[in-house]
Amino acid sequence: MSTPPTASTSKGAVLGGWLATILLNIAFPIVTYSVLTGHGLGQVPALLLGGIGPAVELAINLIRARRVDEFSIIVLIFLAIGVISALAFNTPRLVLIKESAGTGLFGVVLLASLLAPRPLMFYFGRRFATNGIPERIEYWNGLWQYPGFRRAQRILTLIWGATLTLTAGICIALVFVLSVSTMVVITNVVPYAVIALLVIGTMTYGRRAGRARANAAAPA
Repeated sequence: MSTPPTASTSKGAVLGGWLATILLNIAFPIVTYSVLTGHGLGQVPALLLGGIGPAVELAINLIRARRVDEFSIIVLIFLAIGVISALAFNTPRLVLIKESAGTGLFGVVLLASLLAPRPLMFYFGRRFATNGIPERIEYWNGLWQYPGFRRAQRILTLIWGATLTLTAGICIALVFVLSVSTMVVITNVVPYAVIALLVIGTMTYGRRAGRARANAAAPA
């Protein structure tokens, strides 16, 4: 297995990849949908136009690295689910349920991936840790040989899946209890707050796991 690329040669590129992914896959769909629907455009065309960002990053990765980016594909899949559900749900409370159901579905998919040879968090981690740089991808893939790394990826996948599924379940239950105006705020704030906490926890856990691997590999 190759050694990890030095920070001086890859840190900036990785941070740039993080920024591009956040802007194109997360910020662009949210801002596009909010602005367009706020100006009277329907949900379906707003969702379709919001998919331009993830599609652009997917195309960039295909051209630059000649590989499919799993993160962009999953974002596009959930945008497609949003289009279908927007066509099917035409009452305010059903729309709110649809918003939370997307989060829950993602959580279920994460949990189901625990049955696969490699869970989804392995691929998400590779996306953000490598920025598509071949040497870093090779290094990340090589980490799978270590039991501690495999265990960490499965633990992270379990935590993310269970947390997102539980969050969605609570939000769906609240739809039938609270007012629509209150739930609009909750469904647009709570999932992102939970994801932010999960990201912070994942980064902290990853650093600790990395130090533990380094200490275990160090000569006595």
